[in-house]
Amino acid sequence: MTTTAEGAHTRERILRAAAALFREKGVNGASMQDLATAVGVTKSSLYHHFASKQALLSEILELTVNRVDPILRKVASSGLSATERLHRAVETHIIELIRDQDNLTCFVEQGRYLEPAYMEAYKSKRDAYERSFRDIIDDGVTSGEFREVDVRLASMAILGMCNWMIHWYRPRGERKPAEIAAEFAKMAIAAIEADQ
Repeated sequence: MTTTAEGAHTRERILRAAAALFREKGVNGASMQDLATAVGVTKSSLYHHFASKQALLSEILELTVNRVDPILRKVASSGLSATERLHRAVETHIIELIRDQDNLTCFVEQGRYLEPAYMEAYKSKRDAYERSFRDIIDDGVTSGEFREVDVRLASMAILGMCNWMIHWYRPRGERKPAEIAAEFAKMAIAAIEADQ
């Protein structure tokens, strides 16, 4: 009989392996048998922990946003200038993308494959995360730090620039994560800052 600790450990292993597998093959290209093989458990053991592949993907996405969103919200609601908040928000987003590539890639690319039963919760959390960027940009437009821009489009452009990293970033590259994050933050600000 499995103890609660063993069950939690197995569940965590499944989540980690699933995120890596979904990143590599896509949620639709990866089977539950592929995942069982990767984890070293039976397929029935997977279903003991997760009712379906959709439930598994949904939990990966929820765990990811629940970990990162509070960090971003803290940055967005700080008393810093909009420019400094945007700089920190972009840096935070990039560092988290690099630190947790499998899960963040699932969040960015695989969420669209959720079935309707899971989609509404995913969209709500995704929109709340993006709202932090929009709020910072809106504050910057109001304060005159940023030029008049379509706030929604500007936030999508900045997040799109950042999220593309999942396709090209390699841990053994020549730039350290903090350097990349700082450069992206500067580029994001340069794209919308008011003329001096």
